[in-house]
Amino acid sequence: MEKQLSYSMAILGLLLALGMSGAAFILGVQAKKAVSAQQSVSVKGLAEKAVQADNAEWTVTVSVSAENFAQALANLRQERPGLDMFLVKHGLDKTSWQEGAEAVTPHMIDVPLANGGTRSEQRGYDASQSIVVTTKDLIKVTAANKDILSVQATGKPFTAGAPLYLVSNLEDVKMSLIGAATENARNRAKEFVKHDGVNVGVMRSASQGAFYILPPGGTSDGDDYGGTYDKTTINKTAKVVVTIVYNIEQ
Repeated sequence: MEKQLSYSMAILGLLLALGMSGAAFILGVQAKKAVSAQQSVSVKGLAEKAVQADNAEWTVTVSVSAENFAQALANLRQERPGLDMFLVKHGLDKTSWQEGAEAVTPHMIDVPLANGGTRSEQRGYDASQSIVVTTKDLIKVTAANKDILSVQATGKPFTAGAPLYLVSNLEDVKMSLIGAATENARNRAKEFVKHDGVNVGVMRSASQGAFYILPPGGTSDGDDYGGTYDKTTINKTAKVVVTIVYNIEQ
């Protein structure tokens, strides 16, 4: 009886030992997986490429003054045909125009006071009208913008802002750069860990940072989550930044 009891106790001890060993092994594997899952590397990916504006917006304005409202409006309507002729002469026909409304406003000046300071007084009226030219013919807009000075030199009351050179397919450009920047980020992650005997695993998280449209040779200094859009040049450089976190596998 005692032998049978001793034998049973021995079997029970063996089973308990095996159970504890198995549990320890399972817990060890789970712990290793948990540690491995917590290891990660965060990298920035960059990509850029040359792009070219394919659209332009150019605002030109005629502005005049007169002593009274009616005369200011009459002067505006008298000068406006000259601006139309200038645009048509440069190949910018009316199909590309968006005409603003005629505007007549009081002309205010600051008059010095005897005891110092100034007082605002009305001296006649100002009248103006703007035209926004939108076209894909960038050469014609550029030429007209250069020639506006010679027209102003003749006394014509025309002014113009610098043309805005725009890229119409910005979303397509951005998407192509995101793919390239993501690949760049994985390559960077591999470089970071290649000496540690580990591998870059699946992507844990990703976020797009700044999207830049820069002039040739321009820099992208500044907030990674901001971005800039250069509209002063025809030839540009598009650049995107992404931040990606990868799991590290043992």
